[in-house]
Amino acid sequence: MAYSGQVTVGGTPDVHELEDLIITKAAVGPMNNNAYLLRCRATGEQLLIDAAAEPETLLEVVGADGLASVVTTHRHGDHWQALSAVVAATGARTYAGRHDAEGIPVRTDVPVEDGDTIQVGRVALTARHLVGHTPGSIVLTYDDPHGHPHTFTGDCLFPGGVGNTFKDPAAFDSLLHDVTTKLFDALPDETWIYPGHGNDTTLGTERPHLAEWRARGW
Repeated sequence: MAYSGQVTVGGTPDVHELEDLIITKAAVGPMNNNAYLLRCRATGEQLLIDAAAEPETLLEVVGADGLASVVTTHRHGDHWQALSAVVAATGARTYAGRHDAEGIPVRTDVPVEDGDTIQVGRVALTARHLVGHTPGSIVLTYDDPHGHPHTFTGDCLFPGGVGNTFKDPAAFDSLLHDVTTKLFDALPDETWIYPGHGNDTTLGTERPHLAEWRARGW
């Protein structure tokens, strides 16, 4: 079946098979978070984006081949509830944005800066630092040499708008600026967006609404 990106808590993960990378998307409760397992086809190395909750579910998705790394997109608790258990079970390295690491109660082995590269086997992910949802949120982009980019946005970009900035106008301006300059201005419309909650989207789907988001202020 074709990948849809539509997953539910307690349901079957969905798998997006690319030429060099396999992306498995799973939803975990209680806040309907998305977790993404990336597997390099050439080496079998695996990386998890957001050990959000339900460690048993996530470890089942990881399977017997082990886990090299876990990236936490930001400091909010619903994105790291399973991190301690997953790291204890797998020995995975931990990554997080430098400015959010102090808010994550599991040691960050590799603090991430804007523009850093994170490897999963032979596949490279480029990290971008976006300020507004939290001080140190990061998004990860895989620029597929055989197709279009794939970007994992945490809670910075969703279908229909940017992430929650908690009615702080300065935080909203910052997040919309960073989303615009580091995603919409830098990547093509075909870029597939994998958010921290809910369904996937593309930059092309969302691009026509940027002015609307700015006008409404959220």
